[in-house]
Amino acid sequence: MVLACSKPQAHTKTILTSPVLEQIRKRDFSLRPYLQRSNKRAFLQIASTLLPIAGLWLLLPKAFAISPLLVAPILVLLILFSSRCFSLMHDCGHQSLFRDNILNHIVGFILGVINAIPQHPWSRGHAYHHRHNGNWDLYRGPSALITSAEYASYSPWRKRFYQFLRHPLMLFPGGFFYLIIKPRAALILGSLDFAIDSLRHISNNGFCKWQLLISNHRSRHWYTASEFWHILGNNICVVAAWVLMGSWLGLGLFWVSYSIVMTTSAAIMICFFFVQHNFEGSYAHTTNDWDSFKGDIEGSSFLKMNRIFNWFSADIGYHNVHHLCEGIPNYNLRACHEANAELLKNIKVLNLVDIPSCFNLILWDRDKQQLATIP
Repeated sequence: MVLACSKPQAHTKTILTSPVLEQIRKRDFSLRPYLQRSNKRAFLQIASTLLPIAGLWLLLPKAFAISPLLVAPILVLLILFSSRCFSLMHDCGHQSLFRDNILNHIVGFILGVINAIPQHPWSRGHAYHHRHNGNWDLYRGPSALITSAEYASYSPWRKRFYQFLRHPLMLFPGGFFYLIIKPRAALILGSLDFAIDSLRHISNNGFCKWQLLISNHRSRHWYTASEFWHILGNNICVVAAWVLMGSWLGLGLFWVSYSIVMTTSAAIMICFFFVQHNFEGSYAHTTNDWDSFKGDIEGSSFLKMNRIFNWFSADIGYHNVHHLCEGIPNYNLRACHEANAELLKNIKVLNLVDIPSCFNLILWDRDKQQLATIP
């Protein structure tokens, strides 16, 4: 079965106006041969990720009994495998990991439990990013950056607080909140919203239209009924896993180890996502003159890493290829990149040493339509 790219075809004939990429069109790229998905390769990827995670958790208490120092290398490996697990969950959200969509849904849910985040709602939000990449009127990345004009209007204290929240070290508490706290808070606060709406409905209408209330309720924490059921199912499974793991390992060893692994792996993936769109010269336009193809090719970078880091990140470094056609599975991204190397030779290439400089670009100059640093 072949997946079609979901980008609107109206943009495939757009000609880039930047000097280095002038005259390149989306239709010039060879993408279709790399859309082929393989259940066998997908299952091998899942097995090569989940089995080591299980083995490392089994090994952790034995290592701790010998010496707490032996726990450190186990945690490092767990962080790397957890990062890969998140990237594979990302592929399931694009329906690109397995050939059968039902497998993408089932495995995606399981990976979401391991990552402690509801996969379906996360994937829907991520799809919004893909539809609007480069349109900074609608989407400003995981850090919700503000415009230069907004920053200029801030008080000195508020400016310092804004810079503090977007400091690279804030990736770690941000990662803990993103995976451990936010999904649980979404369920609790969303359920509270529903309870309040229900009481208001009952006081005004009685129980006569109860089913209508359930079907029409809209929460700030989920957008559809299916998202709610995924959030509920994820929370039940995650909390149950926490209880079982805490009982087995002991609450202290489990929560210290688990918090380090989840916080750091989340920080790594958020960092990768941030720098692959926030870099010098990134396409950052308003809605009026936004073009999706430019957003793909100029608003996404190629994060160049060695094969080890590429494996643990499931080749997410080939991010511009991924944005050109999100239906390409991760195990075909490198081949697609190499097949289109001539067309991609002038794209933005980042190395790991370039990452710190990307965190200086925390403003959007709306008038110049470019990312900017703090004055």
